[in-house]
Amino acid sequence: MTETIRPKPIRLGLIGDNIAKSQSPRLHRLAGAQNGRRVTYDQLVPAELGKDFDALFADVAAADYRGVNVTYPYKERAAAKVIVEDPLVRAIGAVNTVVFDDGGPHGFNTDYSGFMAAYRRVRGDAAPGPVLMIGAGGVGKAVAFGLVALGLEEIRIVDRDLPKARALAAALVAARPGLVARTGTEAVALAAGAAGIINCTPVGMVGYDGTPLARTALTQAAWVFDAVYTPVDTQFLRDAAAEGLQVISGYELFFGQGVDAWAIFTNLPLDEARMRQELAEGKDVT
Repeated sequence: MTETIRPKPIRLGLIGDNIAKSQSPRLHRLAGAQNGRRVTYDQLVPAELGKDFDALFADVAAADYRGVNVTYPYKERAAAKVIVEDPLVRAIGAVNTVVFDDGGPHGFNTDYSGFMAAYRRVRGDAAPGPVLMIGAGGVGKAVAFGLVALGLEEIRIVDRDLPKARALAAALVAARPGLVARTGTEAVALAAGAAGIINCTPVGMVGYDGTPLARTALTQAAWVFDAVYTPVDTQFLRDAAAEGLQVISGYELFFGQGVDAWAIFTNLPLDEARMRQELAEGKDVT
């Protein structure tokens, strides 16, 4: 009798802070189940493991992980540790997906593609208009370059670290000459006349209560996007909906980046409609 040899599990993980409620483990386990493959997906918080990011990344790279996702606040640090072949991702300067192979760790950015898919799902081919983006970190960089690809002509970038905001503005102008880019440290000061308002900070997520911009500053806008997806219904999005703005949830970015990351990790197919349904129903694989 011939013994059936089962393929070994696909080992994945997520490196980040405050990730206890992340839905990424479930998404990838369900993706594996669609393909008859077992997926393990570890949540790796440096402080909880008693290591800094550099030490943890080195341990993971030396283990038998196929790849890892990287989230706040380590996306830019991860970019310095991987081979990035895509010039666009090099320009973004942040990676959220890392694959370990014989050629070394390779970095990708599916926040970029995930944001564009989320935007088009809600707004179709509509131009972004002038955009106020709060937060110039890893996800902010990816979203900003996504906006450029969507036809952005004017952006105002707000970050408490003004040099970081200015550096991102310069990179965007280099990528799209003629782009109008303004920077500052106070969102309210740059909100007037913005058609789109984007939160790319952790404000509003579980553990970081609040909103990045008061409801009174949203009244002139047409649409908003929140990169936060835990919870999906943030105060920022509730305020925007109450003002009648088009709302793009961070859940759409989460879903899009996860689908793209799965393809990069495994090159296996995915039924996206089935995945959406199973996630909404709370289904999981043990």
